[in-house]
Amino acid sequence: MKCLLHYANFLEMAELEWFTFPLRKADRCLIQYRGFLIRERDAGKLMPSTVSEYMRSAISFYRWALSHGLLDVTTPLWRDKAVYVRFFDSVGFERTILRLTTDLSIPNKTHLGLRLEDGLLPVSAADREALLELAKTSSSQELYRMLALGFFTGMRLGSICDLKIQTLENAVEDPVAKGLFCINIGPGASPPVRTKFGVTGRVWIPKPLLDDLLEYANSLRRSKRQARATSENKYLVFLTRYGNPYCANDSEQSTSVNTEMVTFRRKGMQAGIKVASSFHFHQSRCTFATELATIALSTTDPINAIALVRDALLHKDEATSLKYIKFVTQTPAKQAAANEFTRAFMGINNADKFQP
Repeated sequence: MKCLLHYANFLEMAELEWFTFPLRKADRCLIQYRGFLIRERDAGKLMPSTVSEYMRSAISFYRWALSHGLLDVTTPLWRDKAVYVRFFDSVGFERTILRLTTDLSIPNKTHLGLRLEDGLLPVSAADREALLELAKTSSSQELYRMLALGFFTGMRLGSICDLKIQTLENAVEDPVAKGLFCINIGPGASPPVRTKFGVTGRVWIPKPLLDDLLEYANSLRRSKRQARATSENKYLVFLTRYGNPYCANDSEQSTSVNTEMVTFRRKGMQAGIKVASSFHFHQSRCTFATELATIALSTTDPINAIALVRDALLHKDEATSLKYIKFVTQTPAKQAAANEFTRAFMGINNADKFQP
């Protein structure tokens, strides 16, 4: 049912009917859904196994609909294929089973290499500063502060959009790190702030950023937006110009932020910031986590470094935090190899160039 719900949401988003099977193959709803799933997989938003299961469930639904006479179409929905699978049984004899699949099935091909959250990579410190400066001068005040929160606290967009003013007012200074404050987020916090998987915990926030957000919360710009908001949304830090939340309830996505990010990327390319062409908001979280992992590994052992990253980013399990530790530990080796290969290539190239 979860798979069918995902398919139903896609149909609604694409404004398609589930029985749309015109003569032109590219216009059929199942073909469009297959392309959408592959794009989501390649972008790192869905796991390959999840994509395969979603497509398999959609096809199973249509098989059931056809068998019960609920769908009457003249065009073929897919082409069935027989696949022979060989395997060895428990006593070592080779066996063969026949499976029926379709030309619409999506193979479960796992990506090779280390992939961080959502398949995105961090940006360098120099690129981070350039992106923030661009947002400060060329984007809305809200997007600039949202990006600053992502880069310097590691919060997800869903949590940033659900941040309350009282959350900031309740911030307390970390007793062992002067200038670093802690705010409570999650369903167990008071007031509650939405988090992925409903994890409750503390997030670090630098004092200059906290002071800037509190000043913005009391600004005339935000007061005008608050006046248009409903009673349950008045105390959100970030409101659209119409007084609405940036994210809908229980959502990690924001149409308003996504729209502004498109303009932000275009302005970044015009300004000569190369990383802006493919920059996504979630990369701010990846950048914070990578820098934190680098600092943690330089001051403590890997076990404590994993725990520090997990607590700071409110990861549900340590496996996600471990990815950042592995990424940081592999980076120096990759950089050393790149430098060595560059020197070797330049040596060969120069020898060829100046050979008499």
